[in-house]
Amino acid sequence: MGDYKKAIPIGKEFFQTLREANCYYVDKTGIIEKLLQSELDVMLFLRPRRFGKTLMLDMLKCFFEDTRDEAQNEARR
Repeated sequence: MGDYKKAIPIGKEFFQTLREANCYYVDKTGIIEKLLQSELDVMLFLRPRRFGKTLMLDMLKCFFEDTRDEAQNEARR
């Protein structure tokens, strides 16, 4: 194995920054499919402190946000 190491993202809360820095993170992108299939008007995400709520919401923002640049939108998805 090489000297390749990933950083542990302590205190990072922005999804795009975390991905660009090549850090470890728990992949919660599977929730996007559940959101798209859901017919609920409102969803409440309850988790204990430090369980990645802010990071997950920022990930959802990155996925659904329209940047007005089609190439950038596709790269984010």
